[in-house]
Amino acid sequence: MSRRSAGAEMRRLRTAKGLKTEDVAAHLRTSTTRISRMETGKGRVSIRPDEVEALCDLFDVQDPRQRDMLADMFRAAQQPGWWDQWRDVLPSGLEVLLDLETNAERELGFELTLVHGLLQTPQYTRAILEASPSIRREDIDDMIALRQRRQELVTREVSPLAVWIILDEYVIRRPVGGEDVMREQRARLAELAELPNVTLQVIPEKKSSHPGLGGPFAIFEFEANPSVVYVDSPAGNLYLEKRPDVRKFGATFDLLRAAALDPADTTALLRTFSRETRP
Repeated sequence: MSRRSAGAEMRRLRTAKGLKTEDVAAHLRTSTTRISRMETGKGRVSIRPDEVEALCDLFDVQDPRQRDMLADMFRAAQQPGWWDQWRDVLPSGLEVLLDLETNAERELGFELTLVHGLLQTPQYTRAILEASPSIRREDIDDMIALRQRRQELVTREVSPLAVWIILDEYVIRRPVGGEDVMREQRARLAELAELPNVTLQVIPEKKSSHPGLGGPFAIFEFEANPSVVYVDSPAGNLYLEKRPDVRKFGATFDLLRAAALDPADTTALLRTFSRETRP
């Protein structure tokens, strides 16, 4: 159970009673910021059993089974994530991304400059991290291990994450880490594209302009919760949940999908590139 799912249920119960976050904060004698973080699932915010009971009273949840269910949801949501062992090297804001990705049913992603993190080889990841002036050299091995563990979401045998990734051709042409590293990376992309839960497309360079030139983004789709858009930028990470924002990025992804090579042609292109010394 994700923190976001527990928070969404809390928000549903609050809005059903016509209450504002200020009302809940006053009832629990806490801040509206804390209530907002509980409802969005952003960051680690604990909630005590007595507070869950107080919420049930406020929301007029009388059924003992429903009260127990809500308590169980919050208890499960506060369990450490698989990424906790790498907490010391987690970049700011990445915990929310990992929580979304871990609990999503499907991820739609577009990348303009780099291979998506779920699809990177260890050496490609190392080249990116070594080029970053903000990353400590002693953290690089742990950050590579974290990314490799993250990729198990796609390759696990039971209920793997479904992903549909679109890359600009520039991504597979730029020799990050050198030609040998890039050749291995292209071969890995072609290999992953053969998985039934992975769809990979490349927008050919002949498309002089396309809707993705504004930058990379990802859309997380869930079985029971509304979709969330993640936008990464030098200024920080954005998580968009309002329906107009999600629709806008969904429409952009559809346009990118139409502009890209089909998956079979994309795989053929990757295999050709992986055999060449310089594409």
